Amino acid sequence: MDSVGSIIVYAVIALAIIVCSVLAVTTRKILRAATYLLFALFATAALYFQLDYEFLGAVQIAVYAGGIVVLFVFSILLTSHPGDNSAKLASKKRVLGLTGALLTFLVAGYSLVSRCSLWGATPQGDNPDMALIGQTLMGTGNGQYLLPFEAISVLLLACIIGGVVIARKND
Repeated sequence: MDSVGSIIVYAVIALAIIVCSVLAVTTRKILRAATYLLFALFATAALYFQLDYEFLGAVQIAVYAGGIVVLFVFSILLTSHPGDNSAKLASKKRVLGLTGALLTFLVAGYSLVSRCSLWGATPQGDNPDMALIGQTLMGTGNGQYLLPFEAISVLLLACIIGGVVIARKND
């Protein structure tokens, strides 16, 4: 893909991520928020695929868009009525949220401008191959991630069990 086409595709994907993320946190319908989160996660996977990180894109779809969002929807359907509106935010919480969003936007903007290849800077290091990614994620040596991965799976299992227990108490 040529440079201009790649930038246009990136801009469309980035805009989709931004719009879906904002809609996910501003809608008052909880099931719609989960749906917007799903769209934002799919757009993030599209960004990974555009950057030729097929493994990360597949993990994004399988784990986050496929697993986490299904878990959220399952929990929503078990614990509340999907058509209910959430309560409006108090003014103090809104100001705190906007301040946090502005600070995050400034840090992300600085990171983008200071590291972006459009301004002549090139990232350091080479892209790792699939064997190195697999060894790093599933290895047990120094700098490898098997233990945190297993800890997160136990945490997700505890969340599922907690959701079932909460749903049974309401019956």
